[in-house]
Amino acid sequence: MASCEMCGKETPLFKAVIEGSELNVCKSCGGFGRVMKTFKPRFEQKQELKKENIESLVPNFAQLIKQAREKRNMTQEEFAKLLNEKSSILHKIETGHFIPTIDAARKFERLLKIKLVESIEEEKIEDVKKTKSDVLTIGDIIKLK
Repeated sequence: MASCEMCGKETPLFKAVIEGSELNVCKSCGGFGRVMKTFKPRFEQKQELKKENIESLVPNFAQLIKQAREKRNMTQEEFAKLLNEKSSILHKIETGHFIPTIDAARKFERLLKIKLVESIEEEKIEDVKKTKSDVLTIGDIIKLK
């Protein structure tokens, strides 16, 4: 649908002569002048499907980190030094009370050789208008009584 050049309403349009100007207007605004013919827009509104990858942590990240650390016979303090983090932060991560950033999770992955970050593909539908420019309507400029 195209928008009325007087009020901006998204409805089917008609070519009309209003006050000596040829405008593309809706049915209700067409009453202000003489309707000539039905308007056919030069563009179409299409929906475009875009795919977006989102990275997130696996749900059981805390257990995986703790099991991998214990498998390597490391204490929390030793592992925290390797990560250049505080041992209290590592404790909170392993208990699930603190969620690490994606960058920190990548660091855990490299050191422990485990998979913590998963990539989820999300689809978004966006309306795409192909026009020459954004249209400013008369209704944007003046207010009808």
